[in-house]
Amino acid sequence: MRILSLIAHPRESSFCHAISGRVRNALSDAGHDVVHHDLYSEGFDPCLKAEEAYTIGDTFEAALSRGEDPVVRQHRSDIAAADGLLIVHPNWWGKPPAILSGWMDRALVPGVAYRLSTADGLPEGLLAIRTALVLNTSDTSAQREEEQLGDPLESIWGRCVLPYCGVKAFRRHVFRPVVGSSDEQRGDWLAEAEAIGAMVFQSDR
Repeated sequence: MRILSLIAHPRESSFCHAISGRVRNALSDAGHDVVHHDLYSEGFDPCLKAEEAYTIGDTFEAALSRGEDPVVRQHRSDIAAADGLLIVHPNWWGKPPAILSGWMDRALVPGVAYRLSTADGLPEGLLAIRTALVLNTSDTSAQREEEQLGDPLESIWGRCVLPYCGVKAFRRHVFRPVVGSSDEQRGDWLAEAEAIGAMVFQSDR
């Protein structure tokens, strides 16, 4: 599989980076073609530009032609060419880090990720991604996340973003609580992340 990997955490020493590296290495060793972007280290600009913004009535070709940023063009090309997606990020205020939210604004655009004929119509997902895996770190307990907060990240990825873009299957897993966890616990989590990645991105899927 051709898997696009994204990591969104500003510290390279973070557990998110450890998770991403462990899973990516295992996937590469298994024969997958992994294309990786570290949004912070690349200095990805998350701010959607006025000329990039699509409005109803634009043709997709016209809207896409106005985007002149070569970095954004590469990210759009990479997501369009992928048939697997790996995203690793922390849970910050029940949402992805701003840089990843901005990546969605600029990369998952009409004509690349979806097509929408009218503002109130149903989208046609354009991505060829068969399966996506989102791995999160958090310091909120699973019970509190579900009972008091409603697990907003599950809704963002599993209901709002990925199905809208045509992703066929979705798996999300959270490692928690990271703060105060032992080296032994983190080692177990890394092994678990690797096993989940191997299961989700099976070559014959």
